[in-house]
Amino acid sequence: MLDDTAALRLQLARQVAHWRGAVTTLSDPENFAAASAWQALEHELGVAIRRHLGEAVEALRREADVLTAELRAARAGPDLERLRRRIAKFRRSYARSETAIDFFGDAVNTRTSGKLGALLRACDVLAVRSMAVVLRPLGRPVPRVLTYVDKGMGASILRSGLRFWDVGGPTVAAAIKITRHNLHRPTALLHEAGHQVAYSLDWNDELAAALREDLAADFEVGESWASWASETAADTFAFAHAGYAAVAALHDVLAGERSRLFVTRPGDPHPVGYLRVLLNCAMARRCYGAGPWDDLARAWTLANPLDAAPPGERELLERSVPWLPRIAEVCLFRPMRAFGGRPLTALVDPARVRPDALRQLAREAGPALRSSEHWLDMEALRLLALSGWRAATEPGHAAQVAAEFEDWMTRLGRGVRAAA
Repeated sequence: MLDDTAALRLQLARQVAHWRGAVTTLSDPENFAAASAWQALEHELGVAIRRHLGEAVEALRREADVLTAELRAARAGPDLERLRRRIAKFRRSYARSETAIDFFGDAVNTRTSGKLGALLRACDVLAVRSMAVVLRPLGRPVPRVLTYVDKGMGASILRSGLRFWDVGGPTVAAAIKITRHNLHRPTALLHEAGHQVAYSLDWNDELAAALREDLAADFEVGESWASWASETAADTFAFAHAGYAAVAALHDVLAGERSRLFVTRPGDPHPVGYLRVLLNCAMARRCYGAGPWDDLARAWTLANPLDAAPPGERELLERSVPWLPRIAEVCLFRPMRAFGGRPLTALVDPARVRPDALRQLAREAGPALRSSEHWLDMEALRLLALSGWRAATEPGHAAQVAAEFEDWMTRLGRGVRAAA
């Protein structure tokens, strides 16, 4: 039988060996996503993600080497106790790295199907281009984007440039979740790209200050909208790029249980659902005049009467409604330092996706709009707005619109450069 020191040393040696072996399981990207899924990524994006994850694994390997050296040097109880604590710390590092690699592996692995891989690569293209319209004129770098499909109602983003899970350096790509139910009208990816742009330009704080200033006559309303500035900025970005398509898609995501549409939650950056839809309709009204957004707003208030709101919430909602046109004005047309002293709409003109402009685009290009490499390369973002407009206004032709969307998106994903 081993003495106490030898017994403890043996168990620690076994743990060190185990965790060294575990690190090797993280080193092969194909342990987390199929080779075909990695190949479905745009080349530079795939290289950047694999390099980032490889650096995280290499950092773990160096940590494991330190454990091995400390095990060799350990002689007595105090040395072994220090090693035990170091192993416990290593386990936490391993878990963080595994979480990060699993996240990106799962995201990449949604591209195992050839058609879905092409659709998601097209989503990468659209997100990058939407950001480039704003960031390039301001001399800012445009982040890479990795889109992936997942369940749920709403999209989300893991922003580029931040350090997550304390693994390696800043993330090398923005990871944007596209929900499966919205895969045929993914305007939500523009909302998530708007979050990335707002982060890059410090737009959120500036918008919050502008809302406080313009709504100062009602302190509570002003403070509420200031606290919702980040989500409102992202909605504004999506609207400027996609027009009514973004409004209708947002409506359908939020149109659920009525009780959830009226409730303010402390710390939640999302505007109350009831007001959020009406603000997006106000943006459309401000930019385009009368249109189907008016019918949507009317149907929204009929389906969700304020009388159904909890008494403690109703007053704030009622007081907010008259301010919505002013909030839309601030979001779209207030000059901002973030945009070089110009409004967002000086960089992303919503008039390019107004209904008559989209119809004119469809007439001018004809069938080539969805098949010509030239048109896809030049007008991919407006084609997304057009597809979304048709999905919102032609429900009787939903199957045809979806089929046409899949056709041009797979063409885009298989053949067009990521950057305009």
